[in-house]
Amino acid sequence: MARKIVAGNWKMNKTVNEGVQLVEELKNELEKVDTSDVTVVVSPPYVNLSEAVKTAEGSSVQVSAQNVHQEESGAYTGEISAQMLKSVGVGYVIIGHSERREYFGENAVDIAKKVDAVIAQGLTPIYCCGEVKEERESGRQNEIVGGQIESELFHLSPENFENVVIAYEPVWAIGTGLTASPEQAQDMHAFIRGFISEKYGQAIASGTSILYGGSCKPSNAAEIFGKADVDGGLIGGASLKAEDFVGIITAFN
Repeated sequence: MARKIVAGNWKMNKTVNEGVQLVEELKNELEKVDTSDVTVVVSPPYVNLSEAVKTAEGSSVQVSAQNVHQEESGAYTGEISAQMLKSVGVGYVIIGHSERREYFGENAVDIAKKVDAVIAQGLTPIYCCGEVKEERESGRQNEIVGGQIESELFHLSPENFENVVIAYEPVWAIGTGLTASPEQAQDMHAFIRGFISEKYGQAIASGTSILYGGSCKPSNAAEIFGKADVDGGLIGGASLKAEDFVGIITAFN
């Protein structure tokens, strides 16, 4: 049985003080509800990570980075390694987000190496995949997403693959106000799970958390999370307000 996970991606938002305040508010809100069967993750910018970890200590909130460099160390000005992230106390790292692919030119080789680097440090990659609008409209979404997963994840051993969380993000629905219908989300998640099963077997496929990552809000989360193969969400804008984020987290209840 896959873990239920709701992860908030803050993107390039919140100063350190604002981030501390948001984690405090989130902790307070979560104390009022039962989230024992849901893993809650927040993903602040790099400069916020240390304070976010300290603020979340003693609560159910886990902390993730939004990106990582694939090398352990060296002359890579401006970059952060998985070892550095581990030393701060984060447990998760988002890898392959569509914005990293589009704006920073990350390719399959880069992403596969980042997955390896994160797993080598005992951290959990939240691996992102998804199709753009033109690929969806031409009916190629399964081909595109399957190709991403095959080239970026299927080099992993079964033991290492079990550490991966997958986030399906229909790129055409990110920040656009468009949302994949619950049926579209379920169809893709079922395809992904079946694709994993073909490679690694049913047991590993059933245990892989597959999150939905396209404009999920408190108003539509319950319907999306109610689908059989949707194990949670990677949340963008709605994770920047504690009340909205908790509204999504409790959509499982």
